Amino acid sequence: MYEGVVQDLIDELGRLPGVGPKSAQRIAFHLLQSDPVDVRRLVTALGEVIEKVRFCEVCGNVSADEQCKICRDPRRDPAVLCVVEEPKDVVAIEKTREFRGRYHVLGGAISPIEGVGPDDLRVRELVTRLASGEVTEIILATDPNLEGEATATYLARLLKPMGLRVTRLASGLPVGGDLEYADELTLGRAFEGRRLLDV
Repeated sequence: MYEGVVQDLIDELGRLPGVGPKSAQRIAFHLLQSDPVDVRRLVTALGEVIEKVRFCEVCGNVSADEQCKICRDPRRDPAVLCVVEEPKDVVAIEKTREFRGRYHVLGGAISPIEGVGPDDLRVRELVTRLASGEVTEIILATDPNLEGEATATYLARLLKPMGLRVTRLASGLPVGGDLEYADELTLGRAFEGRRLLDV
């Protein structure tokens, strides 16, 4: 629709996850109207990400070094390993300040529809990490959707015979939510995961 480089920019922005054609167009025109200094800063940041960021050789999290800061931290409990789908999940869990163990990033979830199987994820690396016997508990923190559930079930079946304690993050009603707006699956999970009140 637009001339050359403008359309190329819109097309490239539209390839980003969660950015549709209209959003791509809006972002492109925002960049065109922005101060060139701001746009150059964005270009520099993108270039530095390509040059400097890699994935941790131990857990698969994003890192500027061969190992991420969590894997290098001696205060983290090496006996508890939290398995997540993506690096952004590590950030979400870290924000809670509730978990003091280490992580393993799978790099996605099992999705037969998209052609993603266990061999496409970092499952072999997980099993290799567990060979030392240092880990005693695995927390499966995959997304509470069809793909996340399939991945958690696969991993639980794979890891239980190894004598590990395999747990799954609880799921259910959000804080501040109303029962009438909860879907059946969420409400069902809330009943399954109910706990005793200590009063």
